[in-house]
Amino acid sequence: MANNVSDQYFKQSTPANNNFGTGTNFMPAIYSKKVLNFFRKASVAEAITNTDYAGEISAYGDSVKIIKEPTITIYQYERGADVTETKLTDTEVSLVVDTANAFKFVVDDIETQMSHVNFKEVAASSAAYSLRDAFDAGVIAKMFAGVSTATPDHTLGADTTASLAANVYDGASAVGLHVTDPLDLLAKMARLLDEENVPEEGRWVVAPPSFYEKLSESGSKLLSVDFNAGQGSIRNGLVTSGKLRGFSMYKSNNIADPANADGKILAGHISSTATAQTITSTEVIRDPDSFGDICRGLHVYGVKVLRPEALVAAFYNLAA
Repeated sequence: MANNVSDQYFKQSTPANNNFGTGTNFMPAIYSKKVLNFFRKASVAEAITNTDYAGEISAYGDSVKIIKEPTITIYQYERGADVTETKLTDTEVSLVVDTANAFKFVVDDIETQMSHVNFKEVAASSAAYSLRDAFDAGVIAKMFAGVSTATPDHTLGADTTASLAANVYDGASAVGLHVTDPLDLLAKMARLLDEENVPEEGRWVVAPPSFYEKLSESGSKLLSVDFNAGQGSIRNGLVTSGKLRGFSMYKSNNIADPANADGKILAGHISSTATAQTITSTEVIRDPDSFGDICRGLHVYGVKVLRPEALVAAFYNLAA
C-alpha cells in the first residue's frame, strides 16, 4: 500500500511489530492526545519593573514622556533677607517602544481535520511563551547595562580574567563565593541602596541557579523547604515567600553568562526600570502556497532605566 504524508498520523504496523504474525492483520499505533510540552523558564521582568506606563502605548515606535520630580533647594532664612527661589524645570525621560518580536506558523488542513491534537492551540501556546521569554531576557539585559558605574559606582567586581581568583567587594575583582557568604554580598548590595535612599519596600534580587546553590550551602539555611514552608512560587521565579536582607528573591535562567566570571546577579528596586509591552496584532489568514492557515502575531515593548542608582550588579566566582 502506498504511503503519503498524512500517514505520519496513522502509522501502519509492519511484520516486525505485528502481534498477529506476518499476516495481513492491521495493528495501528496509538498516539496520545496529550502533548509533551518542553520545559518553560520562569519570567521575572514584570515582577521587578514598573509597568504603570504599559497602557499608554499601542504600536511600535510609540514613546511615553515621563516627567521627573523637581528638586527643591533649601536655604537658611534670616530675618529681613530675601528668600532665594528655585526655578522649576520639566525634566523628562522617554520610554520608547523600540523592540518588536513576531511569530508565524502554518497549520495544514490535514492536521486540523485528521489529527487528534489541536496543533493550532499547542503552537499558539508555544509562541506566547517564546515572546514572553524573549521579553524577559531583553529586559534583564537592559537593566544590567543601565546600572550606575560612577557616582555612585554600583557594579561589584568585574568580568575580567585578572580578577577571577580575587575576593573583594569593590574595585576590579570578582566576589569569590567560595570564601564569601552570599548573604554578606546581599548585605553589601542592600547597603549601597540604603546610601541612595532607595525604599526598602519593593526591593528584589535576580540571580541564576548557581548563586542559589551557594546560598543554600551557607550556614543560615534560609532557603530550606522547612523555612520557606513550600510557599515560594517557581511560576514567576520567586524563590522564597519571605525576604533575605530586605530583598524579594527571584531565580532566572535569562541572565546572560559573563565572558569570564562564573555568574552575575542584579539587585534593585521596582521603580528603577519602566517597561511597556503590548501585542499589537494577532491574525489567522489562509496560506496562499498551501492548504492551511497562517497564524502570526506581533509583540512590541520598550525598556527604560529611570533610576540607575536604584540598581546594583555583582560578578562572582564559584571557586578559586
